[in-house]
Amino acid sequence: MTLILENAAIASVDADGAEHRSGHVVIDGDTITAVGPGPAGVPGERLDAAGCLVTPGLVNTHHHLYQWATRGLAADATLFEWLVDLYPVWKRLDAGITHAAATAGMAHLAMTGCTTVADHHYVFPQDSDQIEALVAATNRIGVRAHLVRGSMDRGESDGGLPPDNLVETTEAALLGTEAAIDAHHDPARNSRIRIAAGPCSPFSVSEDLMRQAADLARRKGVRLHTHLAETLDEEEQCVAENGCTPAEYADKLGWLGDDVWLAHTVHLNGPAIRRMGATRTGSAHCPTSNGRLGTGIAPVRDLLDAGAPVGLGVDGAASNESGGLGEELHQALLQARQRGGPTALAVREALWMGTMGGARCLGRDGELGSIEPGKLADLAVWNLNGLRYAGIEDPLAALVLGATPPLKLLLVGGRPVVADGELRTDDETAIAGELAAASRRLR
Repeated sequence: MTLILENAAIASVDADGAEHRSGHVVIDGDTITAVGPGPAGVPGERLDAAGCLVTPGLVNTHHHLYQWATRGLAADATLFEWLVDLYPVWKRLDAGITHAAATAGMAHLAMTGCTTVADHHYVFPQDSDQIEALVAATNRIGVRAHLVRGSMDRGESDGGLPPDNLVETTEAALLGTEAAIDAHHDPARNSRIRIAAGPCSPFSVSEDLMRQAADLARRKGVRLHTHLAETLDEEEQCVAENGCTPAEYADKLGWLGDDVWLAHTVHLNGPAIRRMGATRTGSAHCPTSNGRLGTGIAPVRDLLDAGAPVGLGVDGAASNESGGLGEELHQALLQARQRGGPTALAVREALWMGTMGGARCLGRDGELGSIEPGKLADLAVWNLNGLRYAGIEDPLAALVLGATPPLKLLLVGGRPVVADGELRTDDETAIAGELAAASRRLR
């Protein structure tokens, strides 16, 4: 079936930054076949998108979907305090709770323009198939997912932060990661689910696991992801234990490269920024979560100028209770300007980070992240009609500087996931009820 979006403003986010004040996008099956100004000269089912802005679907480069079941806790804590408070709660996760939380999280992400979700799951209570629960939630909502099989093998008795009863052995972590890759990783162009290897962080993972996970990922042809340089506490601990900064530690262990993307990267010095750029190591910038936990403002401008891919992340909903991706465009711009002044990040750069930048972090910029013929039809159609946007001449300014607009349509591979502001792949009320019940049971 051919679907034609017409009469819409279009931000292609391609290499030339092409935009159309009133144009068309032609979709054949799961693929974009044409984009340009004015009406489309081909037959097909037409959708009048007058007053709307069409962008690539947003790409979320860092999340912890299970945390939707523990929002609102440790509201005034630092990162380390927050983790210590929540680890005992997360110990009680089971597959049902994770499925309910992930389904709710993905549903809300879709409602805020997100078509691809990278979820970093590192809590594995015994007798609980967490990855299967995430896969089922992904299939239920209909977005794409990069499921990062996380791990922790360094408990309190080994100088780590998590309690000993919440970590795995190094061998179990590696076996679990390999099993997830073998069972679920799909490298195909239009794949819905891919797996990455993701030891949690330097303060919860041994050096041995970091090295072996990198070896495993490269042997299997999957990407690598971890938290890095999020707080000053982390940096102080890393210097005390290893005699180097977190970025230097990652480099020493083989954790910089164009197959790696790192969450947060708030506390980087000049040499670390240049090294990330030279190696094309990606950064998942999580502005709202960093603000909620008071960890600092990431050097986004410097990373972009160095050539490092930078995408946007929501982070876990227990440290970003709003849980949406559309507002991260706005927050990223504000934080960059608070750090570097009004020219530190442009409106169109914020959209680039939320689309093409995220696609590059995930290694999918050949398939996703821009509106071009041959790319997958993952598209957000933002409805800019109405009081909140009336009089804003530039539709991209309305999207990035204003409140997150409602969606007229969200397509993933040409399939509607959201239409006229409503989730179309599942029942939003039922999902909310499942999440509420799961949260009560967990607590």
